Amino acid sequence: MDTRDQLVTERAAFTATSDAWMLRGGGIDIVTEGPLRTEEMILNIGPQHPSTHGVLRVVLELDGERIIRAEPVIGYMHRAAEKLSEYRDARQVLVLMNRHDWLSAFNNEQGWVMAVERLLGIEVPDRAQWIRTMLCEWNRLLNHLMFTGSYPLELGAMTPMFYAFREREMIQGLMESATGARMHHSFVRVGGLKDDLPRGFLKHSGEVLVWIRNKLRDFENLIMGNEIIHVRTKGIGILQPDIAISYGCSGPVLQASGVPMDPRKDSPYEKYGEVEFDVPVGENGDCFDRLWVLVQRMWESCKIIEQCMDKLPPGPYISPKLPKKIKFPQDSEIYVRTENPLGLMGYYVVGDGGDFPYRLRMRTASFSNVSMIPALLPGTLFPDLIAILGSVFFVVGDVDR
Repeated sequence: MDTRDQLVTERAAFTATSDAWMLRGGGIDIVTEGPLRTEEMILNIGPQHPSTHGVLRVVLELDGERIIRAEPVIGYMHRAAEKLSEYRDARQVLVLMNRHDWLSAFNNEQGWVMAVERLLGIEVPDRAQWIRTMLCEWNRLLNHLMFTGSYPLELGAMTPMFYAFREREMIQGLMESATGARMHHSFVRVGGLKDDLPRGFLKHSGEVLVWIRNKLRDFENLIMGNEIIHVRTKGIGILQPDIAISYGCSGPVLQASGVPMDPRKDSPYEKYGEVEFDVPVGENGDCFDRLWVLVQRMWESCKIIEQCMDKLPPGPYISPKLPKKIKFPQDSEIYVRTENPLGLMGYYVVGDGGDFPYRLRMRTASFSNVSMIPALLPGTLFPDLIAILGSVFFVVGDVDR
């Protein structure tokens, strides 16, 4: 075979993989028709990867750069908190509850204790309710600062992380002054609180609130006006309201899709029915809206904290009519839902007359939010994967429990 014939053969082999390719060279035209053969790629993201916010694994099926199928694989951090609770009393269960979402410890404690109080018909003093409401919002700020700081970092913007952690440190110091712990507070008790607020707390809280509000404006301009954020998030990962509702999404993820569901408004608990605040909602349900809602929720938390400080009454911080020993009544059951920083948190408790809960079922926000990933990712491009996953705002311990 001479050089000319060899060239024709090689070109024909090259063009055989396309529908219709034409190569012109040396006066020879080659037209070859046939089906384009492709092979899907299976790619594992995680379980240990910076883009997955912890030990979450996402199995992707790719057609080139486009995601065809996505399957989240969970369970790498499962601690069986619900089963362990069946062998612990109400006070010991509290230690399990504040750890599944380690960024929302105080809110986790709040929901569990409320379930026990309603099951036993215990009334909580007004002062304790106002303090609980205030500390829940401080914890919400802690949570949202973490996500709004880390999310731009995943997209290539490093500076917001330093801003967020400066304010987080101030709030953690404030929470530690009241509870004695920085993250796992264990401050809420059945019937009230472990202790009253320390001397000077309200003054300290007011100073931190003024600082947070001033810096939050700079922080918002820094990230929401950032060109990187706009390019990487606008129109990316659009979650339709009906899809969000069908998968049980809640919190910032659901509100960004235009659904203003919030237990603090729908079925107020503690003192949320006596304070004024708004539930921010997005317009497009994309990554940008989910980040925008997170930032706006921080402004609303500041409003609630200020009202709690202004309305805080004197009085006891724990109910004087507590039983000497807490037992879960025979044939009793209760379901309590609260608005955790990441969304709807539910506790379903069943009692059989013993010292321990007969059954405990937790409805965590992160589990439901992650469950809609198979509906959100298909059709999107692989380079947008990290931007979409980061905007779901989940904690893996809250998924696995």
